[in-house]
Amino acid sequence: MSSLSTSTTSAWIFGVKPDPQARFRLFLFPYAGGGASIFHSWLKTLPPQIEVLPVQLPGHENRLKEPLFEEFTPLIEALVHALHPYLAVPFAFFGHSMGALVSFELTRQLRKRYGLLPVHLFASAYRAPQLPLAGPLLHTLPEPALVQKLLQLNGTKREVLENDELRQFLLPILRADFAVCETYHYVTEDPLSCPITTFGGLQDTRVNRYELAAWREQTSNRFTQRMLPGDHFFLQSTRVPLLQIIAQELATYL
Repeated sequence: MSSLSTSTTSAWIFGVKPDPQARFRLFLFPYAGGGASIFHSWLKTLPPQIEVLPVQLPGHENRLKEPLFEEFTPLIEALVHALHPYLAVPFAFFGHSMGALVSFELTRQLRKRYGLLPVHLFASAYRAPQLPLAGPLLHTLPEPALVQKLLQLNGTKREVLENDELRQFLLPILRADFAVCETYHYVTEDPLSCPITTFGGLQDTRVNRYELAAWREQTSNRFTQRMLPGDHFFLQSTRVPLLQIIAQELATYL
């Protein structure tokens, strides 16, 4: 394993200096348009035995000056290279929406290249990867239609989208992230041997419980589905019970 202090990897971890003595790591992958700061409150909420590492993608927040990824495969290639040095200890992945798809395929690539697997994969608010894409491609929508979709999802405040300057700043980031998801091509492989837990919002109009249940096909191990109050962004409104479930699941490995 290479040193944890290398500049090639540190940019990918937001707000935390990884502890070389850590015994367990939980990597967090944000939703489209979101930065790793959305997980700031998780750092002190989860048990101290878990080193929480929010993953920051280029072009977001403190990496704003770096080029955005607009295709799925190059992003996964970069993540494999960037995160591999941190995987010398047991680890788990949590991804919300776009982050769920990214963490799933990252898991498959780590298995393929290094024989590595997380002890648990938490996939939140995203349909099972083998299911076909439904609806229009968000990254190609004209601006008015894209803004309308964003308002329906309730993840971006109306006042942000109605402010010309803020909207023109945010939309390219969202388009790039949507393009990452919408250029994903699922290839059938053996199911993962790690447990998978999916989370869904009871009022989510974008992902339903049946699309979440289809994740069962992706593991030969234990599968659990949890539905929580809230819409597509329930991880913000229902954070406490969500983190309680994650902590309970990970307690087995600590």
